[in-house]
Amino acid sequence: MSPNDGTVAGTGEFRLIEAVTADRKQPESTLLGPGDDAAVVATPDGRTVASTDVLVQGVHFRLDWSSAEQVGRKAVAVNLTDIAAMGARPTSVLMGFACPSDTPTALVTELTQGMWLEADRAGVGIVGGDMVRADQIVISVTALGDLGGREPVTRSGARPGDVVAVCGRLGWAAAGLAVLGRGFRSPVSVVNAQRCPEPDYEAGIRAADGGATSMIDVSDGLLSDLGHIAEASGVGIDVRTADLDVSSRLTEVGTALGADPLKWVLTGGEDHAFAATFPSFAELPEGWTEIGVVTMPDSGVTVDGKRYGHDSGWQHWR
Repeated sequence: MSPNDGTVAGTGEFRLIEAVTADRKQPESTLLGPGDDAAVVATPDGRTVASTDVLVQGVHFRLDWSSAEQVGRKAVAVNLTDIAAMGARPTSVLMGFACPSDTPTALVTELTQGMWLEADRAGVGIVGGDMVRADQIVISVTALGDLGGREPVTRSGARPGDVVAVCGRLGWAAAGLAVLGRGFRSPVSVVNAQRCPEPDYEAGIRAADGGATSMIDVSDGLLSDLGHIAEASGVGIDVRTADLDVSSRLTEVGTALGADPLKWVLTGGEDHAFAATFPSFAELPEGWTEIGVVTMPDSGVTVDGKRYGHDSGWQHWR
């Protein structure tokens, strides 16, 4: 391939890396950014919170459904919410990127532009990474965060009597996926919720400061992810559907598609909202809404006091 054919092979690895990293802003926590063998990131707390997610074309995103910029934003967002769910402040991300040789260079630069935009929205830097050849596009992002002197909020701290609360929209991404799967592209607000989540990265810190006893990023579905808290904590959780926000827009989409919007709210993934438990006496932080209660030990997750009769959320290899 010629150097001017517009593909990543024609551009070359190092010129491509230069194109996607040059003149990018870094936060103060980045002591040494892209360009060396490794990055150097400040860790004022003395502890580093770390998480990795992998997005595979055809599994986690489709470029006929989403723009490359939206895919890039999503790749960063889904990782940073894991950091926030520990009660930490995200500080930096590292990117691993693989693609076929004939991938247009413009697609890669648009995708990384989206990554930089989301990183900037969260106040973090993209401090390094790697690019390699593969048969399809794969994006791996490692996110780092700082606890700021707090103890991490894990999945294992819920206790009977705690209240269960959520922060962020639920069911919108699942509704967007259903719309896209039927070949439609509107309503745009619902479809864009699937294409690119917009997490509140401060929600986890507010929860930690507000006394959260456990917390999780809602990525696989509310019931599924609350199930992780219930299992890790050895408790039960009951969700009250009357307290869930089933928006009129989801109801409209559900009516049009012959689907139950409540099921999207209970089991739909990829909204990257947050769920947490708090002591019954605690005042919930801004943006958090009570939706249930922690119940008897080892009693699982119920909905209005009963077992839910459908799949509770997404699982790989199922």
